[in-house]
Amino acid sequence: MGALLTMAATDTVIRLRRGTPADSRAAFDVLVEAARDLTARQGIHWNPDPEEFWTQSESFYRHLATHAAEWWLAEDRASSEVIGYARSILRGGLLELSEFFVRPAHQSAGIGRQLLDKAFPAGRGDVRAIVATTDVRALRSYYRAGTVARFPIATLEGAPHRSDDAVELEPMRAGEEQIPMLEGLEAAVLEFDRGADDFRWLLKEREGYVYERDGRPVGFGFVGTTGSGPVVALDAADQVSILRHLEGRAAELGVEELGLEVPMVNEVAVRHLLDRGFKIDPFLTLLMSNRPFGQFDRFIGFGPPLVL
Repeated sequence: MGALLTMAATDTVIRLRRGTPADSRAAFDVLVEAARDLTARQGIHWNPDPEEFWTQSESFYRHLATHAAEWWLAEDRASSEVIGYARSILRGGLLELSEFFVRPAHQSAGIGRQLLDKAFPAGRGDVRAIVATTDVRALRSYYRAGTVARFPIATLEGAPHRSDDAVELEPMRAGEEQIPMLEGLEAAVLEFDRGADDFRWLLKEREGYVYERDGRPVGFGFVGTTGSGPVVALDAADQVSILRHLEGRAAELGVEELGLEVPMVNEVAVRHLLDRGFKIDPFLTLLMSNRPFGQFDRFIGFGPPLVL
């Protein structure tokens, strides 16, 4: 049985229970409603068609559903309507809160706090991280959970084009046999890697490339028709060559608008993309964590911006 709580204003009885893969679409609908409300309050136009958005996103959300460390739903006990949820993933010692959404009509009623306590439990994870929206109510909860804002993350968007400049690194198409190499490169930059299961999913959904110099791997990157990232470089300067190649591949794949989730401390990537005509989307996120970690001047995150 799930935990029960009563919303004083409405006498609605809310049940908290663990999520299952069968709850994926109901949770996704909560995300869309809450994100649409947040962006409207911030003066940002974001109004995707839910069915089209689900078709584009379903594979990723089902992957999260089967690999969650914790996934909790809040539902109306009488109607079984899902009104909020929170989910986290665990990668070695890195615990990430991947999602935390409550329907607008039920926000500021104590539901979020209980969901967060269950999905992002205190004391779990050496590093506890959140790619957080700038919703001030959520930020208050994230500080209460022991995390601190480290820097903003910007989505840089633009129409991809092939570059006439030479790519200085040698790109090698990655397959499952390269997963240990991908793990080692990411761990060298972030302290943690996303693990074999996540890399298998990425290799199925996106083109993955390992970049070499003189036969030595120095970075990797992923790009596809439904999203991009992550991108890792052992030397920050090598991101220019990696991004030239990935942008060219996006153009060849027919991507009309390429979005990249760039930590704003990553001056090499930000300056390169701005010089290429990319624009900074007004919807910023924040990397929050309980302690500093990683070298984010040589890292570009996973898109959509729910996890690193």
